[in-house]
Amino acid sequence: MFDLTGKRIFVAGHRGMVGSAIVRRLASENCEILTAGRQDMDLREQQQVRDWFAREKPQVVVLAAAKVGGILANDSFPAEFLYDNLMIEANIVEAAHAAGVEKLLFLGSSCIYPKFAEQPIVEDALLTGALEPTNEWYAIAKIAGIKLCQAYRRQYGCDYISAMPTNLYGPGDNFDLAGSHVMPALIRKAHEARESGAASITIWGTGTPRREFLHVDDLADACVFLLKEYSGTEHVNVGSGTDIPILELAQMVCKAVGFHGQIVTDTSKPDGTPRKLMSGEKLAKLGWRASIELDRGIADAYEHFLAGEGRGLEQAAV
Repeated sequence: MFDLTGKRIFVAGHRGMVGSAIVRRLASENCEILTAGRQDMDLREQQQVRDWFAREKPQVVVLAAAKVGGILANDSFPAEFLYDNLMIEANIVEAAHAAGVEKLLFLGSSCIYPKFAEQPIVEDALLTGALEPTNEWYAIAKIAGIKLCQAYRRQYGCDYISAMPTNLYGPGDNFDLAGSHVMPALIRKAHEARESGAASITIWGTGTPRREFLHVDDLADACVFLLKEYSGTEHVNVGSGTDIPILELAQMVCKAVGFHGQIVTDTSKPDGTPRKLMSGEKLAKLGWRASIELDRGIADAYEHFLAGEGRGLEQAAV
């Protein structure tokens, strides 16, 4: 067991949905939390990152910083999704090694797996098939991050581990319809339709693809658990263990929001991967399982949306 007591823990990406959830979770641990805003350093700039690590001397790092977005954003800005994420992870991992960081947790994404991976997806499925084309740039960067942690563990003996979360949602999500994921996009669409009295909302694709969702507070708890309990080369899946068709998800969101209109499917838009459910057996055997049910989690996410806690809300009717 790795003891977090008294450790200086740097959460990279603390302003994002994932990073802020991890900061909240670490507040209950007896540790010192370090954060750095963009005015302190640009994570894409190697020297700035090296200088910050040398000055602040973190003992533990949670690498939650990343450029993220949905299908449209990934497809529209492939260079940024690949370059920015490669630079962020490479700079932090190397700076952590140079500064003698004791433990590092790299956070990836379930999109690292092949488009047609056998379900539920086990960790060994990595690099066994072609990626989903709509987000391959982000996926390739995240795969590189996993391999970077493995390389530093192999060559230098660094205690660097990786966790692969499934689709996340919750406080601090991105509600900008041009770059959001499916859950926050549905929450915003349903809310605005209810407020305007619209007869319907439209969702991308057929509504048949199945997706797994995990509340970000569950992920944060899993991250702290892994920091304490896990030290191994292979990455670890973090999910809820169940999936749901997008159309059914839309119906759940509409119920939570109080929108009673029609849900229209736009079949001219891409569906993405037909199904994506990750196996959580490895993490379960270590002793962790998700605790926030989807209906309760959606209600919580909507409350935070109404409170204006998220990105891309400037034009939202909240």
